[in-house]
Amino acid sequence: MAVLLGMEVDEIRELLGLGQPAFRARQVYEAVYRQGAAELGSISTLPLEVRRELAAGHSLGLPALERCFDSVDGARRYLLRLADGKTVETVWMPEERRQTLCISTQAGCAVGCTFCMTALLGLERNLTAGEIVGQVLYAARPLEGERLNIVMMGQGEPLLNLPNVLKATRLLTSGAGISPRRITLSTAGIIPKIAELGRAAVRPKLAVSLNASTEEVRRTLMPITRKYHLHDLLEACRAYPLRPWERLTFEYVLLAGVNDSDADARRLVKLVANLNCKVNLIALNPGPGIPFETPHPERVLAFQQIVRRAVPCFIRKPRGRDIFAACGQLAKSRS
Repeated sequence: MAVLLGMEVDEIRELLGLGQPAFRARQVYEAVYRQGAAELGSISTLPLEVRRELAAGHSLGLPALERCFDSVDGARRYLLRLADGKTVETVWMPEERRQTLCISTQAGCAVGCTFCMTALLGLERNLTAGEIVGQVLYAARPLEGERLNIVMMGQGEPLLNLPNVLKATRLLTSGAGISPRRITLSTAGIIPKIAELGRAAVRPKLAVSLNASTEEVRRTLMPITRKYHLHDLLEACRAYPLRPWERLTFEYVLLAGVNDSDADARRLVKLVANLNCKVNLIALNPGPGIPFETPHPERVLAFQQIVRRAVPCFIRKPRGRDIFAACGQLAKSRS
């Protein structure tokens, strides 16, 4: 049975066959991505006979809810079940003037960052474009494109699933009407894929997880650095073709006594000061199996004060820590 979620207009047109006028594919496309059809039989813009044929031989492909967790701060973590029984996590974070949805691009993760609970899962598989978009359609209805931010910062390394990530981005922009200014991809630093991302006509904004001010410390925290060195990563960032409205984001997870000293802050400034960028600081979100501690708020503020003298620097407020929904905590916990 063919799954429509994840198909672009041309693929839907081919699926419908030569017996249907070309505009039918656009009607299905709009109904699935922009109008949020819950089932194929409910697409009222289609003739009844077409609806019946679609529903009989095809499925929409939305994920199913395995379990939902609500935080005291308003965040919500969805454990979503895919068609093959695999599960992924999606986090909805409402604010007064916007909503942010953190979505996964892989089931599990192969990168192995030592401060991240998701790394303990290992990699199960890549998600399809439909499974990536399906998280948005499930968790953020009704879609309000001007208020919804999408961050590909859940389970997985997006650049190791780049074809599906780029296709999902096209569907979210063209189909769901979400501006690429409101979609961000976070990577641990897959250097060849950063260049490939930069060549894409439609792409998310780029955020790079730096997390250390020296090669040695980064290698202990992020084993990927053994293959993709810090110096080369920064060179790839310098070469990245930013759009006129765009700047890079560097993310830096602060670990008490490991990478949060004043000297680290000064070295970080030297690494990024000549780039068009901002820095987001994230105090470690703790969890079982993670051998690090969260720095005191005063240390986080002191680090920020040094960095912000040279580049814009922000402290990311943790959301959903009590339900293991914060950055680095997504490990499919069920309680």
